[in-house]
Amino acid sequence: MNALAPIAFEERLDIEGIVARLAALRSLSQRRRYAGPTPSLPSRDTVIAVFDDLVSALYPRHFGPQGLQPEDVDAFVGNALRSALHALHEQIKLELTLTEEASPNGASEKTEAFATALTNVRALADSDARAGFDGDPSATSMDEVIFSFPGFAAVLRHRLAHELYRLGLPLIARIAAEDAHGCTGVDIHPGAEIGEGFFIDHGTGVVIGETTIIGREVRLYQGVTLGAKKFETEETGALRKSYPRHPIVEDKVVIYAGATILGRVVIGRGSSIGGGVWITQSVAPGSNVTQVPPRRDAFSNGAGI
Repeated sequence: MNALAPIAFEERLDIEGIVARLAALRSLSQRRRYAGPTPSLPSRDTVIAVFDDLVSALYPRHFGPQGLQPEDVDAFVGNALRSALHALHEQIKLELTLTEEASPNGASEKTEAFATALTNVRALADSDARAGFDGDPSATSMDEVIFSFPGFAAVLRHRLAHELYRLGLPLIARIAAEDAHGCTGVDIHPGAEIGEGFFIDHGTGVVIGETTIIGREVRLYQGVTLGAKKFETEETGALRKSYPRHPIVEDKVVIYAGATILGRVVIGRGSSIGGGVWITQSVAPGSNVTQVPPRRDAFSNGAGI
């Protein structure tokens, strides 16, 4: 039997007509977005592969090839970096063609700046791994944190994506961030600024908005939202972009599961925010914010059921 032979309904399909209508819609959309010829776009698959290579270069014992010998580690890291940075350079060139600020040497300069930042990313990630080990009694080793904790995986990739965001490459940064989101359930916008020793326990459902600022030694649990309270608009009615609208979380804050903190509010140093709390106002340093405890008599004699 010929696998390509059309079946009854396929004979009635107007594939050529659908293709033509889709082409007309694409052309209209592209004319609205681009003044000149339609540029090529970065590759999602390539960006994800670049980040996988970068993670293996930062932690070769954990994410490099099985059986990698100590004397071969530096050679592996060098090869992984050369491959990743070459591919990243090509993706950066493609993103820069989408902007009016592209310059002949822009991609090279941004790739070099990103490469220089990798040692700082590794140092910050080490502090995150230590925070994960120190902050979770179930963690038996830092290796376990690095290998298997979704919070660590999400934050490591965020730290890489944040460097690209700072360099004016939001598209590549967002592609990488959303891949990490899909793999870990942790949604961190690459614009968020996060200090050292950051730990997300369990991770699933955490949302951290673009202009969030998080200090040192902060711990979050699952389901925490650091979001915007409202969106401001321009005179035209269009949404304003990239203005401060997310929380500032100062050093040594703990935010428990399901808490929601909205707007440009400040959670003061050393505060503890209880599970399920909804906050839209600033909190003084050293505060302990919790929900009103349930009344026991509300459930006596079947009341409230």
